[in-house]
Amino acid sequence: MGNVFGRKSRPSRVTEQDKAILQLKQQRDKLKQYQKRITLQLEKERRLAKQLLQDGKKEKALLLLKKKRYQDQLLEKTENQISNLERMVQDIEFMQIEMKVIEGLKVGNDCLKSMHEVIMSIEDVERILDETQESTDYQRQIDEMLAGVLTQEDEDAVLAELEAITQEEDVALPEVPSEPIPEVSEAAKAEPGTSNLSLNKSFLKQP
Repeated sequence: MGNVFGRKSRPSRVTEQDKAILQLKQQRDKLKQYQKRITLQLEKERRLAKQLLQDGKKEKALLLLKKKRYQDQLLEKTENQISNLERMVQDIEFMQIEMKVIEGLKVGNDCLKSMHEVIMSIEDVERILDETQESTDYQRQIDEMLAGVLTQEDEDAVLAELEAITQEEDVALPEVPSEPIPEVSEAAKAEPGTSNLSLNKSFLKQP
């Protein structure tokens, strides 16, 4: 029980405009009921006036028709009041729609402003677009080359570049002597110093 009584009531979603529309519609419905009742009564009095004329009671028929005429005027005023009420209801409902539209536009405008604050400047956007276009152009050139879209001049240029790279990779090696190396005697092998001297003399004798 404590939870039931202590529970907070939810805020009502019914606005003042909704209450006004409800009251106007209730007044309109009451006027329509009055209009229907007067219309039935007028038809009844018209039939009665016709019967009085047939019975020769012209004065009573005339008095009844005057009363009917007054009620006709009331009926016309009632119709005008109903029209005014319905027009007012339509105006309030349309204003509610306009208010919702304006509120939606405001929310959208605030959202766009927050997004513009996050987005970089126009210069940065243009720079990124230019870089993207350059990357796209470069990729297209590579795709064309890989697809075999090369002229004979391009083929020759590629081969020439390959030849130049190959020549740059070659290493110069020393030439091998054409003369045979003299043999070393047994005595020279026994004496390392004499052997080295003999070898030096033999190399000096060579032209």
